[in-house]
Amino acid sequence: MAEEREIKYINRDFGDFKTQLTEFAKNYFPDTYNDFSPTSPGVMFIEMAAYVGDILSFYQDTQLQETFLQYAKNPGNLYNMAYMLGYRPKTTSVSEVDIEVTQRVAASGSNYEPNFDQALTINANSQLSSGDVKFIVDKKIDFAYSSSYDPTEITINSLSNGNPAEFLLKKTIKGFSGEIKTLTQVYTTAEKFNTITVDDENIIGILDITDSSNNSWYEVPFLGQDTIIVESSNSESDANVVPYLASLQRVPRRFVSRFNSKGQLSIQFGAGISGNDDSTFLPDPLNVGSGTNQGITRTDYAYDPSNFLYSRSYGLAPSSTTLTIRYLVGGGIESNVPANSLQTQTSVTSTATDTTYQGTLSFNNPRAATGGRDGDTVEEIRENTFRAFNEQGRSVTLQDYAVRALSLPSTLGTISKAHVIQDQLMSGNSTNDSILDSNPLALSMYVLAYDVNKNLTLATSNLKENLKKYLSQYMILTDAVTIKDAFVVNIGVKFDILTRPNYNGRDVLLNCTNRLKEFFNISNWAINEPINLAELSTVLDRVKGVQTVQKLEIINKVGGNYSQYAYDVKGATKGNVVYPSYDPMVFEVKFLEQDIQGRVTTL
Repeated sequence: MAEEREIKYINRDFGDFKTQLTEFAKNYFPDTYNDFSPTSPGVMFIEMAAYVGDILSFYQDTQLQETFLQYAKNPGNLYNMAYMLGYRPKTTSVSEVDIEVTQRVAASGSNYEPNFDQALTINANSQLSSGDVKFIVDKKIDFAYSSSYDPTEITINSLSNGNPAEFLLKKTIKGFSGEIKTLTQVYTTAEKFNTITVDDENIIGILDITDSSNNSWYEVPFLGQDTIIVESSNSESDANVVPYLASLQRVPRRFVSRFNSKGQLSIQFGAGISGNDDSTFLPDPLNVGSGTNQGITRTDYAYDPSNFLYSRSYGLAPSSTTLTIRYLVGGGIESNVPANSLQTQTSVTSTATDTTYQGTLSFNNPRAATGGRDGDTVEEIRENTFRAFNEQGRSVTLQDYAVRALSLPSTLGTISKAHVIQDQLMSGNSTNDSILDSNPLALSMYVLAYDVNKNLTLATSNLKENLKKYLSQYMILTDAVTIKDAFVVNIGVKFDILTRPNYNGRDVLLNCTNRLKEFFNISNWAINEPINLAELSTVLDRVKGVQTVQKLEIINKVGGNYSQYAYDVKGATKGNVVYPSYDPMVFEVKFLEQDIQGRVTTL
């Protein structure tokens, strides 16, 4: 019977392996071999075996290490784990810049008003350049359209006989570094999960993909997502604040894109190769389990998911068509171009009813472009992946919902103020939405919007509908959100100050008024934010030339051009703080020029 020999499995490096092999030979082969001098042939073989064991142990440790995000070092593994956990690594970062776009138009009519028939409309994806660095403007520019979000500044450019002859129209828009490139791919037969690779430098991402039948293919985060938000022009009365309407649309033609560690971009399409339209396919409970020799008793067993790959569950696979892929490249440190350098029009298409002044179009960046940098480092990918995994692209907390509402794309309208609270359980006997009111997970989101003068106003029904569809992408299944209107209470400010000697009272008063205008700028105020009168007094005290604030009063403005809601300011003031009401509301100084009134007094 063979002798049982003790073998240890805890050796990890060359020294441990050599010591264990030497002891093994001495214990079990004492008469066969006993020359363990450094130059003996037996020690040579022992050391070679220890060397092989050390190498195998190293690779085993390395492979195990590469499966953990916090320890992985191989960029390829980090990219794969980043996508698996919800983070999209960046191979380059674009720079952003404010671009002033101007054109001239003639004065028309007896009132010498701008001739907006000559106002240009510039197509989206217009390209500019600063030397070899290209920039792109991804939004349409319409000089004839003006709102608080997209204002058109109008100034007199020239006079004729003392009357305006020409006006200068100016818009300030965002541009980012990038250049549009095109790639074509021909398909004859369908291939499940076909993948193509875009091999270029500094790829930002896919702009759009169309096929030879002029069908659009849409990018989704993963092929299992079959719906996206599609924007359509709004022709209703609130088009000035809600340019586009959102709608959820199923997209059988879809794709995903992934970067690899070499900076290449892979584009993967779906697996659907069926010619039948299965976009409305619904499982029939009468058919569950059919086709198995055990019948319906097999419904609790896992089924091979490849059985569904011939449908459109994961999107269509392109076939008998040619895809035109437009993608963006650019970014990097070199894209941070200096001020007044972005003036060359590389590819700009403009139209107007009257094209007389089409040649007066010009671009310029008054400030330098910023934000351009190289792609993520290994450590940045690691840390950003940890963050993305925790976020999961879902709204969980009250703050998550508020931030999502304020992040609504501007093309769908803009929410200026959002406040989310969890309502207390209401009576189950309520005759109004009793099921919704009894949901312990229901949230109430109070929102407001801006009008064309950047004053607070109620959100339109279209804006709320867009917000509802936008939030539906990030909501947890069991959550319910009721979108409601917050209340606006208009206020005014009256104050008296005493100035220091040798200071011009008028100048000090003007500076105080300007500081209060900044303080009450509606952009700085949130729903249910109180007014701290002590803080307000400190703001005035810090104005150069103010000796003391003798009087400070908040008054309610109601009716006429103001809000219809009256508010008892004195009754709501406690401990030098004006508190908001129980119902979500926001204080607003609607007319900063006339609602802030101050005086210089004497002792």
